[in-house]
Amino acid sequence: MDTPPAVSWLEKLIPAVWYGSLTVFVAITAALSILLYITHGDSRKRVLSTLLIALIGLLVVNVSPPTESGQWVRQAAVIVLGLAMIRLWAMLLFRLLLPVLRIHPPRILEEILVVLGYIAWGLVLLRLAGLDLSHIVTTSAVITAVLAFAMQDTLGNILAGLSLQIDNSVEIGDWIKSGDLVGRVVEINWRATSVETRNWETVVVPNSVLMKNHFFILGKRRGNPQQWRRWVWFNINWDTLPTQIIGVVEKSLREAQLPGVAATPAPNCILMGFENGYTRYAVRYWLTDLAADDYTDSIVRTHIDAALRRHNLRMASPYYNVLTIKENEKYIEARMKRHLEERVLALRKVELLSSLNDEEMVVLADQLKFTPFVTGDIIMHQGAVAHWLYIMLSGEVEVWVELPDSGRKLVDVLKSGSFFGEMGLMTGESRTSTVIARSNVECLRLDKDAFQSILVSRKELAETISAILAQRLEEQRNRTPDSALDAEGDAPRRAELVDRIRSFFGLNKH
Repeated sequence: MDTPPAVSWLEKLIPAVWYGSLTVFVAITAALSILLYITHGDSRKRVLSTLLIALIGLLVVNVSPPTESGQWVRQAAVIVLGLAMIRLWAMLLFRLLLPVLRIHPPRILEEILVVLGYIAWGLVLLRLAGLDLSHIVTTSAVITAVLAFAMQDTLGNILAGLSLQIDNSVEIGDWIKSGDLVGRVVEINWRATSVETRNWETVVVPNSVLMKNHFFILGKRRGNPQQWRRWVWFNINWDTLPTQIIGVVEKSLREAQLPGVAATPAPNCILMGFENGYTRYAVRYWLTDLAADDYTDSIVRTHIDAALRRHNLRMASPYYNVLTIKENEKYIEARMKRHLEERVLALRKVELLSSLNDEEMVVLADQLKFTPFVTGDIIMHQGAVAHWLYIMLSGEVEVWVELPDSGRKLVDVLKSGSFFGEMGLMTGESRTSTVIARSNVECLRLDKDAFQSILVSRKELAETISAILAQRLEEQRNRTPDSALDAEGDAPRRAELVDRIRSFFGLNKH
C-alpha cells in the first residue's frame, strides 16, 4: 500500500486552489495602497517600499518551480509577503480607513499593532510547521523573564509613548521646552519622540526620558490660538518720565501691526526697575509664529528704537568711570561740516525752499531733526495737527486718503528725495492724508520754529512759497479720487495761501 506524500506547511497555509484568491487580495491591497500614496504625502516612502516588497513576494510565490529549491524560495516569499501585508494593512487601517470614520488614534498604536502582527504571523508559521506552542511557552519562562528584564527600557519607552499620545499630553506640531531643548514635535513612535529645533536639528528623545522629566508646551492654552509671550528689554535714562516712555512705545507697536505679533493681547510696555543710572523697561508681546522668535524680537526692537528716536529719547547704558582721550578737534569739525553739507543738499531738493539763499539754507540745515521710521509705522494721521515737514532721505512711504463713502484709498507712493507735510508747516492746517512707512524710512524733520526767523526777516518769501504751494496742491488734487476732492472742497488760491502763511507765522504783526 502506497504512503501518501507529506503535506508541507505552505500547502496547509495556502492550498493550491487559493492562489488566485491570494492574487486578488494582494491586488485590492495594492489599489488601496496607491490611494494612500496619493492622499498622504508623508506616507509615500513607506507605502511604496512595502508595496514593492509585497508585489515581488507575490510574483515569486506564483512563478517558483515545483522543485525542492523552488519550494524553499516560495516559502521564504510567503513569509516576506505576509510581513509586507501586515504592514500595509496597518497603514491602511490607521491612515486611510479610520480617518474616514473621524477616528484619529495615536500613530504609536499603529507601530505596536504591526509588531503584534509580526509576532502572530510568526506563531502561525511555527504552528503550521508542527511545533507545539504550549511547550514553547512553558519551557521558555526563564528566557521570557530574562528578555523582559533586558527590554525594560524598551517597554518603558513603549508605555511612555502610549501615555503621551493617549492622554494628549503632547501632539504632533506642539512646541516643547525641556531643559535646554526647544523645538517642534514632528513624530512620536514606539521608542522615542523626535523634536525639530529652530537650528534645523532633529533631537530624538526617548519617551521614558520625556515622561520622567517635566517639560513645557509653548504657546498652548485652552480655547486660544497658538501664541507665546515674549520679552524685549531696553534701558532709558532716569531723566525721562516712565509714563512718557510707556505711552510712546505702546502707541508705536499697536499702530504698526507687526508681522508675527498678535493683536490680542496687545503688546504692552512695563517699568521693571531702576538700575545703575538708568530705568529698565520691558515690552511684552505675544508671538504667533513660534519658529520666528529671534526675527520677531528684532522687528520689535527696531520699532522701539525708531519710536524713541522720533521723540528725542535715547537708549541708556550703565554708568562707568572710564578714562577717555579727547577726539581730535579737526576730525570733529570735519565730521560736523560733512553732516551739515548733506542736510543742505537734502534741503535744496525741496522745491518749496528753492528761493532760500545759501546762508538761510545753512541755518535751516543746522536745525533739522533726524527722524527714522520702521516698516508699518504711521508717520502722519489724516486730520492730525502737526507743524512740521518731512524730507525723505531713504525708503518709501504710502499716502492714503480716508473717503466718506468708499473708505481708505491709496493715492500715492513717495520715494527718497520727496517731501510731505508742507501744509502743516506753512499754514498750520490739519493733515489731509495718512502716511505709512512702506519700508524702513529715514527722514529729516523741519519744524515751524526753525522757519520762523527766516520768514520774519524776509516777508516776501511768503508770496514765493505760496505760488509753489498752490501749484503743488493742484498736482496733488489731480492724483486724488474725485470723492476726496468733493470732501475737501475747492483748492485755496495763491492770495488766500499768502494770507494763511502770514497769519500762521505772525508776519502781519511785524
